[in-house]
Amino acid sequence: MLELKGVTKMVGAETHISDINLTLEPGTLNVLLGPTLSGKTSLMRLMAGLDRPTSGQVFFRGKDVTGVSVQKRDVAMVYQQFINYPALTVYENIASPMRVAGVDKATIDREVRKAAELLKLTPMLKRTPLNLSGGQQQRTALARAIVKNAGLVLLDEPLANLDYKLREELRLELPRIFAESGAIFVYATTEPSEALLLGGNTATLSEGRVTQFGPTIDVYREPADILTAETFADPPLNAIDVVKRNGRFVMEGEASVPAQGAIASLADGPYRMAFHPHQLRLERLGEDHAPIKARVTVTEITGSESFIHLDFAGQKWVALVHGIHEFEPDAMVEAYIDPRHILVFDAQGRRAVAPSSLAA
Repeated sequence: MLELKGVTKMVGAETHISDINLTLEPGTLNVLLGPTLSGKTSLMRLMAGLDRPTSGQVFFRGKDVTGVSVQKRDVAMVYQQFINYPALTVYENIASPMRVAGVDKATIDREVRKAAELLKLTPMLKRTPLNLSGGQQQRTALARAIVKNAGLVLLDEPLANLDYKLREELRLELPRIFAESGAIFVYATTEPSEALLLGGNTATLSEGRVTQFGPTIDVYREPADILTAETFADPPLNAIDVVKRNGRFVMEGEASVPAQGAIASLADGPYRMAFHPHQLRLERLGEDHAPIKARVTVTEITGSESFIHLDFAGQKWVALVHGIHEFEPDAMVEAYIDPRHILVFDAQGRRAVAPSSLAA
C-alpha cells in the first residue's frame, strides 16, 4: 500500500503540490489525470522518492519512506522522455535491473524475451538504442520496467511517442501485467479518453490538488465539482448559468431543459449547468425538449464524427455528433441538450445534490 498524508511540495514561493491525501492499494491501476502543469509529474516524483515533500508523509507497505531515496525504494519509472543506456544492447538494457538484483541467468533470459515479445522488440534485442526509432526506445524502457517486478510502477505519459496501434494494444496489456504482479501501478495522462480506456481508479488533478479520487467510471459520471468535470472532458465541457424554476433549468432567452431524476427536487434558484459534447444533439430528444437556437462558428469533420462549434448567448459550446454534418459559418441551428446526463453545480462549483440524495 502507498499512502500520502497531507503531502505538500513548495518550490520557492510556488506551491506545486497542495495537501494531498491518497491511498493506493497493491494490484491496482491508478490514473493521474490532469492538464499540463496540473502536478502529475511532481506528485510522481514525491511517490518515487526523487523529491521530498515540504510537509506531510509518504508511507509504503506501512513504513514511513518520506526521507528515503529512490535507490532504496522498490520502484520502477518510465517517462515520456525515455531513458536507456546507449552503450548496451536492447537485451542488456532490459536485463539491467535484474542483473543488479542478482537474478540468475536463466530467469533473466526468460523474462527479457517474454517482455520483448510483448513489446514487439524481439528482432531488436542485439541492437543498441541509437539504432532504434523513438518508439522502439520507449518500448525498451517499458520492458525494463516490466522485468524489474517492482512494487510501485510509475508511468508518466509513457505511450505518447508510440504509434496508434501499439499504443492501443499496450493500454489493454499493461494493466493486466502489473495487476498480476501485485504492483501498485500509477499512470499519468492528460487524456480523459486514455483514463477511461485504462479503467481502474482515477485521481483528477488541478493546480497541484487532487479534486477527486475513485473508480474511473464513477469519477467521470459523478464528478464532485466542476473542476473535476472539466478535467475529465475532452472536447471541453459545455457549461452555462441557469435558473431552476417550474421544474426546468432556464437559460438566457428562456430556452430550457427539463429537470429529471434526482435533480428534479433541487430547490429553485441559480445554478451552473454542464454537459459533455456528445450530450448536445441536433435532433429533438423528447416532446418537452425546447430547441436551443445557436450560431455555428466552426465545423470539424473527422470522418465518422463531426465537431460542431456553436455560440449560444456568448457561450462557446461543442456538439459531437455521429456522421458527416457540414454547416456554413454563422449558420443558425437548433440544438437539444440531453437532460438525462446534465451536471448541475452550485455557486461554489460543487455538485448540486438533491435533499433526498443526502438522506440516502
